[in-house]
Amino acid sequence: MAQATVSARIDSKDKESFDKFCSNVGLSTSAAIYMFVKNVINERRIPFEVREPSVRYNANEIEALKKGIEQLNAGKGIVHELSDLETMENG
Repeated sequence: MAQATVSARIDSKDKESFDKFCSNVGLSTSAAIYMFVKNVINERRIPFEVREPSVRYNANEIEALKKGIEQLNAGKGIVHELSDLETMENG
């Protein structure tokens, strides 16, 4: 069977994470990609749901974030230490 090369550009940190995952499950990166390709061909579909990302913030939350950023830029923010946040969460 003739071989062909597939090349793709991805973020270097994503590649590092993917390589590590593959190694942890006993696969080479090439074997994992090969498995993906064969699964797409055999199932005739992408083997996971592909959808538009959900909106993380609604319009009111975006406005509140913008207002907060403006206040911080105007020097009206309050600096908290991480321990302060833990105290606030625990009441």
